[in-house]
Formats: sequence, structure tokens, C-alpha cells
Amino acid sequence: MSLEDELYQQRISRIAEIEALGFQPYGHRFDFTHTIPQILAEYSAKTAAELEQRVSVKVAGRISTIRRMGKAGFAHLLQNGERLQIYIRKDAVGEKDFALYEKLDLGDIIGVEGYLFRTRTGELSVHAERLYFLAKTLFSMPEKWHGLEDVEIRYRQRYLDLIANPEVRNVFVTRAKIVASMRRQLEAHGYLEVETPMLQPVYGGAAARPFRTHHNTLDIDLYMRIAPELYLKRLVVGGLERVYEINRNFRNEGISTRHNPEFTMLEFYQAYTDYLGMMDLSEELLRQAAIDATGSAVVEYQGEKIDFGNLRRVSMREAVSDPSLKGQALVDAFERYIESTLIQPTIVFDYPIEVSPLSKNKPDDPDFVERFEIYVAGMEIANAFTELNDPTEQRRRFDMQLSLREKGDEEAHQMDEDYVRALSYGMPPTGGEGIGIDRLTMILTNTRSIRDVILFPLLRPVVHAADDESDL
Repeated sequence: MSLEDELYQQRISRIAEIEALGFQPYGHRFDFTHTIPQILAEYSAKTAAELEQRVSVKVAGRISTIRRMGKAGFAHLLQNGERLQIYIRKDAVGEKDFALYEKLDLGDIIGVEGYLFRTRTGELSVHAERLYFLAKTLFSMPEKWHGLEDVEIRYRQRYLDLIANPEVRNVFVTRAKIVASMRRQLEAHGYLEVETPMLQPVYGGAAARPFRTHHNTLDIDLYMRIAPELYLKRLVVGGLERVYEINRNFRNEGISTRHNPEFTMLEFYQAYTDYLGMMDLSEELLRQAAIDATGSAVVEYQGEKIDFGNLRRVSMREAVSDPSLKGQALVDAFERYIESTLIQPTIVFDYPIEVSPLSKNKPDDPDFVERFEIYVAGMEIANAFTELNDPTEQRRRFDMQLSLREKGDEEAHQMDEDYVRALSYGMPPTGGEGIGIDRLTMILTNTRSIRDVILFPLLRPVVHAADDESDL
């Protein structure tokens, strides 16, 4: 029997011991009076004398340390990333509760009722008067509690990562603040949040390979959406003039520190504006999101100070500085030589028509379209354009994409007859944009890999030796 199996069996046995004391190993509702962060925020500045005016509390949390000393002892409870010490004395909690304390393991979840005081060393603590057992952990916690460093385990067992590494929790708290900021700002501008299909009979809105699935009852193939764009613009046609969706997209592509097959985008569309209007709005959204998430428009990312209060604007031709390059060659040169150098927030505008099948032509330069992308820390975080609203031109662009598909481009756009039909009813001049929430979170949390800002990133399945026929 391995050491891990032995420890597991010991904890299984301890369940019976806890039950023999009259406690349930997996308890029920616990009505606490405070969270641990609330206690620390409200009482950390209180002196021992001030706490003599008794402050009664009921708190709950996961045990992160235990220090037993005969008829008394200490433990720390962890809740919402913060720790609070509890003091347990046999004559204060009684024999039954103290016997429970002696059987506790690191990782167990308990409730404590008592009052606040300061120990001789000055640490704010709860003087326990009663214990409640809420949940038994059957596996040992990572060594020294904060010792979970194996990246593979951290991604596969995110729950354990969140327990062992409080800084991981902070990343996802910041991510939630970013999303909340975007939602609040857009709604203040009169945008309506909507939901569009994830299962689509015709995928579109981006250049990407889709995931395919099948609906049994209808006996039809469907695709996981690669973007909600074409559905959102149908809504603009229908008179919903400012719409947005915080959406999951699925693209059957490679995995890297910047790519995950399932990711989150914010897409928003506004009637009667263009890509210049979207540039102005983007500057406002990103600056305020940085402030709401971190407290400042200037953040540090991998040793660089990134200023979201100052977005530079440059055309793609200006960025590449080679007037001889046209179309796809210009884009290739930009992606190869320029993209990685754009550390400070930069709006790159005016793209060749060949790579922009859904964008409106520039009136004075029909080989280019009114499109921009935003780059920060050498990676794209947003894509926007003045939407093409001419159904005849849109059909021609789709035909161009079909020609590329016939030549072997698996990411070329498909023909979407219903979308062309929608445009034929008239879509007002419109600006649209997508902002990558995952990459923006990477920058605002100083995180190198997209897997560290996605709670459950896609990983290869674990192949156990017994399941691997190649070993037989």
C-alpha cells in the first residue's frame, strides 16, 4: 500500500471516530455571523483592550494549520483567501468538542463559535466556545499548504490550486472585476446584453476552424460557434441598435500560452457609428477596466509598465513602413516583424480587404477596409471594424472566401445566405468590436499563460498505465 493510500484509509477510519463523538462527517447548513475577510477588515486595528468589550462571532473555514499543546491548541482557518487563528481550550469548549479538535486533519472544514481576542503575541484570534464539523477531507493537503507547484496538477485540479495558492484566487477575482466593469460601462452607454446561439448550422464571424457536432433528433450537423458576430448584426438589422454579448467561443486550433480552444470574448455593436467611434469607446472601456480591476490605468506586465490611459494609433502601412507590400503580404510582414514589438497599448488600423471579409471599404482606398486591432504586450486583444452593410458586396466577399477555401484555406469564411438576406433588409451604418477577456486578464494580472486565467483549461486526458494498451 502506498503512503497516499495509507493516509486515505486513516482518514476514512477517522470518519467513524468523529461519528462516535456525535458529529456528522459531512454537516449541514451553518449560519455564520462573519466571513473571515470581514473580521480581518473590521477588527484587525482593534487593540486587546478594545476587544475586551466582547465581540461574539461564528465563522467557518478550512483548517490550514494545527498546533496542539496538551489541553489547549491553535489552528488557522482559511476562507476566501484569508486566514484567521482560532484558540481551543478544553475547559472552554468541553470534552466532546476538544476530542473533535484532537481528531481534526489539515483540510477539514469546521465552524467555530466564540469571541475575538488577541493572544500574548498580539495575533487577532477567535477564542472558541463551540466547534462544528462541516466536511472531512480524505486526501492530504499539499506539503506546507502552499506547496502546490506542479503546473499539470494545478490545471487539472484547479480546486486544489485555489485552496493551496491564494494568489490564484486573486487572478479570478480580478477577472470578474474586468467583466463587471465592461458590462457596467456598456450598459451606461445604452447597450443591451443579449445571448445568441452557440450551436450554429453555419459558422462564421471569424477565420477559424470549428468544432463539429450532431443533433440526433433533427439529424443535422451543427458547429460550435467561432464568433457571435453574424447573429449580433442580425439584431442590429432588427432594430436593437446597441447590443453586446459576453460569450464563449470555440475554435479547433492549437494550444499555446495565448490560445485555448475555448475562450471568452466581449462583442458589441453600435448602430450609426464607425470604426473611429469604436476606437474612442475602446480607449474608454480599457482605461476604466484597468482602473476598476487594479486601481490604476498603469499596470505592470512581465517587467513593463503598461499604460492603458494612453492608446497610440498607427495605420498598418505606417507600422510596416514598406509601401511596396500589398494585401496578404502586408499582413504577413506586420505579424512577423511588428506585432511582437507593440508593448504599449496600440491601435493598428486600416487592413487589406483580403483579410477582412466583413469590414467596410475605405471610401478613398477600396483595397483597404475600416478595421483596427488593439495590441498590448505584443499580442492582439481586440478586433473591430466598420461593418459591411452592403448585401451585394458582402456576397462578393463571401465568394472570395469560398475561392480561398477551394484552394485549401480551411479557415476561410463560409457563405451564409441568411446573413446576406438579413443585410438585404437594411442594416444601418454600424461599428462592431470584439475584446478578448482572457488576454486582457493576462495583462491586468501579470500572468504569462492563458491557462492561468481560465479556471479549467483544456488538457490531454490522463492515460493510466492500466488503460494504455501500448504497454501491454
